[in-house]
Amino acid sequence: MTTICISSGHGAKVAGACGIIREHEEAVRVVNQLAIELQHCGVDVRTYEDTISTTQNENLNRLVDWHNAQGSHDLDISVHFNAFEQCSKPMGCEVWYYSAKTLAAKLSAAIAEVGFIDRGAKQTSDLFFLSHTSETAVLLEICFVDSEADCAIYQNPGNFKEICINLAEALSGEEVTPEPPEPEPDDEYLFMATGKCSYFGGPDDQGVSASEGLAFHYALTEANQHLFLPLQPLGTTGLARRLNAQAVPYLACRWNYDDTPKTMLAESGQMALVTNTTTGRSTAAFPADWGPHDEKTGGRVADLSPALMRDLDLETDDIVEVVYPWRGD
Repeated sequence: MTTICISSGHGAKVAGACGIIREHEEAVRVVNQLAIELQHCGVDVRTYEDTISTTQNENLNRLVDWHNAQGSHDLDISVHFNAFEQCSKPMGCEVWYYSAKTLAAKLSAAIAEVGFIDRGAKQTSDLFFLSHTSETAVLLEICFVDSEADCAIYQNPGNFKEICINLAEALSGEEVTPEPPEPEPDDEYLFMATGKCSYFGGPDDQGVSASEGLAFHYALTEANQHLFLPLQPLGTTGLARRLNAQAVPYLACRWNYDDTPKTMLAESGQMALVTNTTTGRSTAAFPADWGPHDEKTGGRVADLSPALMRDLDLETDDIVEVVYPWRGD
């Protein structure tokens, strides 16, 4: 199986170029969606975002170190967006390489299929990423963040996903097999979803603010106290950080409030059934919040408590099925 390692250029604290769009934020989106499309082609994909580095030098070394720590693999990719100066004219896409000229040209052409000027393959030995990764490497420049024409193409509905599909097909030599449509909820269920998962909540979750609340639990009550720790964690005020993450099976999904109103999710006592689709193992869980919240999650459909992740032997981005309500056999 082909193994490709992909990282987003720059980092959460070393943002890169900012124009009409922001380089690092868009690079993360491309990495996440490209990984999904490559998986549809049967490729083993590993991804990385640097959320730690505070300087450009630290960032470059951290990215390269991550790639080189992945063991033997077939290709390293760094995703970037270009910048020059604010302009209305189209500027285009390009792919930088150290030794992989043919592949770089192929990938640049794949990006350009949505309407960008194809600036082609660019050879250099001066880019740190290309000259310090152990495996063959390419650096993608999807478009210019300060070109109105480029950004209009990139932001045109459908083009973002098409770019990622085109890249996946060029990299794998396979046609992307689209995901089957999400099944309609069984008459027995009001909500059903299948897709990738992650974790959230509790005192140790630094991804939520110390004051962050929950979508349909507004205060501690007799009906929901089983979800929470007896005492509010020090330095926090929000219920998200008070969730009893290590002991209680709970979850967040993109609930449809027309079918599953907030009062039903918060007060009915009904639970969802979460299934690890790889092992078939299932556990009932309490609805706790609405989420995952946006495209940055890379297509995830559920955030789970660490206790539930542990019980189902799940890791971030494993596939789960969620049905609600679950009344038991």
